[in-house]
Amino acid sequence: MNSEARQLRQTLIFLRTSFEAIQHSIAGRLDDPLPCWLDASLLAMLSRELDRCQQQAEPLCADSGRQLSVAAEHCDRLLKQCPGVLSSTLCHRQLAAILLPLGHAVACLERPTKKRRWPWQRR
Repeated sequence: MNSEARQLRQTLIFLRTSFEAIQHSIAGRLDDPLPCWLDASLLAMLSRELDRCQQQAEPLCADSGRQLSVAAEHCDRLLKQCPGVLSSTLCHRQLAAILLPLGHAVACLERPTKKRRWPWQRR
């Protein structure tokens, strides 16, 4: 894995951990019918970072780029409804919809790449 892919993987792990922390912060209020009040500025920052990572991932791993596109779409949808439109339960589900493709994108980058073979090496 080259340094660019390693840096992207670390950023994706940071994003996944951030979304998980947000999701866990509302987990205690899942049965609460009141609106969920997330920090829209934090979500906006994470959304921008997801978009940046998607553009960076496409040339490195097409599968990862597609998964990040799905995660970014869900994040944009959540951001449009935030704050105060969704109940805690729906917000939790929307965060899960972001985390699933984000986890797949990280896994895609962790797959070993084919090693380059030189002409003098045995196959």
